[in-house]
Amino acid sequence: MSHSSAILRTDHGAAPVNDWNSDLYLKFENERTRAARDLLARIPSFEPKVVFDLGCGPGNSTELLATTFPGASVVGIDNSENMLAVARDRAVAATFLKQDIESWRPAQEVDLIFANAALHFLPDHPGLLTRLSSYLRPGGRLAVQMPDIVHELSHAAMRMVAADGPWASRLVPIAKSSVVIGPPQEYYNLLTPLCRELDIWRTIYIHPLDGPQGVVDWFEGSALRPFLDLLSPDERADFLSRYREKLAEAYPRQPNGKVLLRYPRLFFVLQK
Repeated sequence: MSHSSAILRTDHGAAPVNDWNSDLYLKFENERTRAARDLLARIPSFEPKVVFDLGCGPGNSTELLATTFPGASVVGIDNSENMLAVARDRAVAATFLKQDIESWRPAQEVDLIFANAALHFLPDHPGLLTRLSSYLRPGGRLAVQMPDIVHELSHAAMRMVAADGPWASRLVPIAKSSVVIGPPQEYYNLLTPLCRELDIWRTIYIHPLDGPQGVVDWFEGSALRPFLDLLSPDERADFLSRYREKLAEAYPRQPNGKVLLRYPRLFFVLQK
């Protein structure tokens, strides 16, 4: 299947990974929540009664939704027990359910479906987004943000290290299963028949981090997980050492010692 017709590519033959580590994920909480705030800010003003936060993680986005829409029933959906435990303590005004997004079906029509950095893990975006849109009441909104970083230097370095080491036979299939997000016009053409209004945009964030180790810390709680979960402790240390070396080459230090991590994200808000 070509990239243009697929929109997103994954490989379900990849080995399953361990549960998410909320501590690692929240180490960069402000930076990660910024995209959720930017997505929320572009939702036209309305008063939803039923809001679902798909892939809610540790509840940082759910907390934003509950605060912004105090009159709504806000429900967070995630498949990680670790993340949901943190979310329940954090966003006490919301309800949380353990469920996969692919199998999620609401009992009634929904006013707002919010998915911040979650849908890029799932295949078949034409089918997925058509299905999610069908759950909206007339006038309801679907708001989505997806990292679009596979082609950035940070991820190219992961793939190079995965292919150049004693672990290659285990990690190359993971590297080849990297998610690929299509260009904005593909989503525009997919979504416009499903809605009355569509706002779609792409933002490149620049995150100053504390050297190559800062980049490692950022991805150790997310994109590095599928690689590291297949390695022994000694192999993990070796892998990360090699990855830091690649990052030092890819990200020159600025005069203040920081390195600048480019992080593109694709956004859209549709109104049914």
